[in-house]
Amino acid sequence: MNTLEQEQDLLKGLAQNDKQAVETIYRENYSAIQSFVLNNNGSVDEARDIFQEAMIVLYEKARSPSFSLNCQLRTFVYSVCRRLWLKRLQQLSKYSTQVDSLEDTVPVDEEIEDHEKKNEDFVLMEQAMAKIGEPCKSLLDAYYIQKKSMQDIAAEFGYTNADNAKTQKYKCLMRLKKLFFAQYKNG
Repeated sequence: MNTLEQEQDLLKGLAQNDKQAVETIYRENYSAIQSFVLNNNGSVDEARDIFQEAMIVLYEKARSPSFSLNCQLRTFVYSVCRRLWLKRLQQLSKYSTQVDSLEDTVPVDEEIEDHEKKNEDFVLMEQAMAKIGEPCKSLLDAYYIQKKSMQDIAAEFGYTNADNAKTQKYKCLMRLKKLFFAQYKNG
């Protein structure tokens, strides 16, 4: 199941008040929001409040039949939280926008564009991974996704030692890079 399908399942679960879906969304997104709020004159309690407000927005959107998520879930949650927090700061007068400092402020739209660009790159990477073939796909997955050690990979894939597994991983990575950039240039 790819990321998009997983996120659609999470949204469906959220719309149906599925505890596991709510916990997953919270676990995968809260720490980034807390960091953002803490780094922008906020407290842990304020971060919790902002995240809860964003979860309500997401819940209402997920229940709407016309809602279609057109970016990663974390991008959506982050941008909602960011807007809510900046609005709260303006209300508390902690955040004063001066005309000359507007150029220093990065609008959320630009951040969303950056995230969407990264999402497109992830799609290209998934396509490159699909084309790379075995054993490279499984080897790279074992190392980067499952975080297995080279010793474990050597044993699992039948390499004589960790150094041989590392060499094969490097060759696979170079092949993946070649496939990715070939798609990237054509895209």
